[in-house]
Amino acid sequence: MSHPHPELKAAPPLPDGGLRITALGGLGEIGRNMTVFEHAGKLLIVDCGVLFPEETQPGVDVILPDFTSIRDRLDDVVAVVLTHGHEDHIGGVPYLLRERRDIPVVGSKLTLAFLEAKLKEHGIRPRTVRVREGDRRGFGPFDCEFVAVNHSIPDSLAVAIRTGAGMVLHTGDFKMDQFPLDDRITDLRAFARLGEEGVDLFLTDSTNAEVPGFTTSERELNPAIEQVMRTAPRRVIVSSFASHVHRIQQVLDAAHQHGRKVAFVGRSMVRNMGIARDLGYLKVPSGLVVSTKELEKLPDHKITLVCTGSQGEPMAALSRMANRDHQIRIGEGDTVLLASSLIPGNENAIYRVINGLIRWGAHVVHKGNAKVHVSGHASAGELVYCYNIVKPRNVMPVHGEWRHLRANADLAIRTGVDPDRVVIAEDGVVVDLVDGRASISGKVPAGNVYVDGMEVGGATEASLKDRLTLAEEGVVTVVALVDADTGALTEPPDFLARGFVHDETTFEPVVPVIEKTLARAAEEGVGDAHQLEQLLARAVANWAFRTHRRKPLVIPVIIDA
Repeated sequence: MSHPHPELKAAPPLPDGGLRITALGGLGEIGRNMTVFEHAGKLLIVDCGVLFPEETQPGVDVILPDFTSIRDRLDDVVAVVLTHGHEDHIGGVPYLLRERRDIPVVGSKLTLAFLEAKLKEHGIRPRTVRVREGDRRGFGPFDCEFVAVNHSIPDSLAVAIRTGAGMVLHTGDFKMDQFPLDDRITDLRAFARLGEEGVDLFLTDSTNAEVPGFTTSERELNPAIEQVMRTAPRRVIVSSFASHVHRIQQVLDAAHQHGRKVAFVGRSMVRNMGIARDLGYLKVPSGLVVSTKELEKLPDHKITLVCTGSQGEPMAALSRMANRDHQIRIGEGDTVLLASSLIPGNENAIYRVINGLIRWGAHVVHKGNAKVHVSGHASAGELVYCYNIVKPRNVMPVHGEWRHLRANADLAIRTGVDPDRVVIAEDGVVVDLVDGRASISGKVPAGNVYVDGMEVGGATEASLKDRLTLAEEGVVTVVALVDADTGALTEPPDFLARGFVHDETTFEPVVPVIEKTLARAAEEGVGDAHQLEQLLARAVANWAFRTHRRKPLVIPVIIDA
């Protein structure tokens, strides 16, 4: 099994006739999936998503893949193929198209509809190529065949990429629900047919590789959802991803069955469900969906609200309801149904919202106490089936943290794939398929690119460190009036502190330290204001650590008296 090592060098030029695979996101993390395929001088990109920030990344809206390694080759990109419409697969496309607007974007009907709505907000009209399962299209030297797969959003696709170097089968995100709500199952017959032809490299979804057995069918949630609709004394508030059409379909059906009306709350929910309804993916009984205005006339036991915020996102509807910062006031007798997973890293935020809702008297039904969520990803049993059907020559697990990738690699080996042909890569690690063998050949830069308000890439690791310092240690501004000739203070310095525990007398002991620092600087002939400020900042920071065991951000201001 080949692992990337820290001492990897920059990747050498691709050998003639070879195929290069570089993941710029989605390996070692759940999110911002993006894989670049290079062959015969051209590039094909599969997916371009975003990653949502953690608590250690304050002020960041989303995190993008790093386009550095392809930026000077954007003209070589023949297409961006999107496997499905989730944010972690399409959210980065607007930022890629800002750099070259006319890259053809390839996807299924629903995926492109979700993407176009998103691009409208960025003022971009994309060049789109609509495909469906069974289609085969050429993009430069890449011959792409699309295969139906079942996932937690309709219209998901796997893609088989045939090149001169061999065939790659990329599953996208998938599971093998045998009774899906839309009757569109993962096409294992196509997987088998491609396997017969010969799959040289198999990229497989690792998200649930650690989970034994099979992922439960979406239909098995019906009883729990139905029970909530039947027994809830007052309103039912359901929170789900704004793209989980199948889950929301089950909620609509159960609400309809029990005589409740439904309203969608939250911009992305209203937008996406409108699109899904218009395209026929969401079947809405007539008269079921009403506006939030019309709800006010209905008795509580006739009301169901469907909103966003199932991951505890601070600005989404559910978090705002929990914080009493939303026009919908949660109260005694309301039932909140969290029909979603706990994405790794979001657990604290989600439990904070659950506790907030319970505090206002709501009854909260979630995956911890009821069967209201099934995963959208294949468990170990399904992955093993796929390995046995496809019989790939080389395997590269994708979409997951290290533990998921490793578990998936182990499954491949247990089905008989040669351990030397199983490649575990990280973001930026370059894998070359040459003469039928996949191996790691080097790496390219693949850092985090932070989107902060309107600014892309403006926030850096260093500025996030400053933000964390501000959040955890506080800030102290020191204003010193200094005699330009003697270097002495003309009056006691002023201290302005925020987030640093202080009272009137806290900073008295640091005044002599400042005087000593300025005197030493004068002796050594340091007169430059900027250098003086650096010395002053260091002196105050050292004092704060010695006396208070704190490392505030120190902002020195020296004024010539």
